[in-house]
Amino acid sequence: MATVVLAGGGTAGHVEPALAVARQWKVSHPHDRLVFLGTTTGLENTLVPAANFELHLIPRVRISRKPSPSWLKIPFDLISSVRASKEVIKDADVVIGFGGYVSAPAYLAAKMTRTPIVIHEANAKPGWANRLGSRFSQHLAVAHPVDSGRFENALLAGLPLRSDVSQAFIDSNTNWEQSRREAKVRLGFPVDTPLIFIMGGSQGSVAINAVIASMVDTFNEQELSVLHSVGKLNVLPEASGGYRAVAYVEAMADAYLAADVVIGRSGAVTCSEFRALGRYALFVPLPIGNGEQFVNAASLVADKRAEVVSQSNFTQEFLKSNIAGLLSKSALAQMQGNGTDLESAAKIVALAEFAMKK
Repeated sequence: MATVVLAGGGTAGHVEPALAVARQWKVSHPHDRLVFLGTTTGLENTLVPAANFELHLIPRVRISRKPSPSWLKIPFDLISSVRASKEVIKDADVVIGFGGYVSAPAYLAAKMTRTPIVIHEANAKPGWANRLGSRFSQHLAVAHPVDSGRFENALLAGLPLRSDVSQAFIDSNTNWEQSRREAKVRLGFPVDTPLIFIMGGSQGSVAINAVIASMVDTFNEQELSVLHSVGKLNVLPEASGGYRAVAYVEAMADAYLAADVVIGRSGAVTCSEFRALGRYALFVPLPIGNGEQFVNAASLVADKRAEVVSQSNFTQEFLKSNIAGLLSKSALAQMQGNGTDLESAAKIVALAEFAMKK
């Protein structure tokens, strides 16, 4: 029986692909032990136990984006986090990392214990943790081609999809329009009214939420249905006309399928899930980071299934001027999703199996 450690905590963008790979691993190796690393503040605290996988918490290494006195604590926090990771990894057969704060200590601990490392990079621009880990491993996989650096020759695996998204793609493949109508019914919206699905990532977006709050009257005047995921930490607005706000969308596959237009961030997971099930999107990339969210959306823009607007230009005036055009473009968009990521989890499992044998 092998022990597999998965490191991908923090946001849904890191946790969901890790869960997809864990589920695939269990299909191939039902008796193996799978252990997730996480911190007390990440979504893994909810998602991993709900999926019936083992979770071990390690100290989080907090790194502010701007210089601050907290940087003085980074070496001490890192030592503590690596030490905790090492206790879990020392008996493992392989570590599979997906980026984020949890992954960097895991990679360092795996290097110290000589444990094989497999890394999956979801974004079109690799993040700092995975760039660090790539120094210790040749077993690299990517969701998008990378033009330079250590990930240039990585396995092009795609991005592992949530089980409900992949199943929804399979189920909708015979009759996409009927599946879209049925999804609207399950969500409680009229089937013949255009539906706009708005989300700002797993934590929500204050900037996007503010613009949408100013648009509720306009949405109702135009008799549009709106499903707005505001984030669990944000105030939940009251329902009004066809506008409905929720803290978090559990039936994400239905939301993608049912929506005529999706408005949200262009994180790697969002783009892959939309590619599988969505119709047309307006992406508002996160303005911080290394610009990966702009690059993530590029292929969908090229396929005429999406457009991008910067957060500074995403205003009430912009949305009022463009909402009709977005719905018109949706009507002309491709009438079927894309299932290129369906085999991604199996490819990463195969790469990890290979790494364990070397």
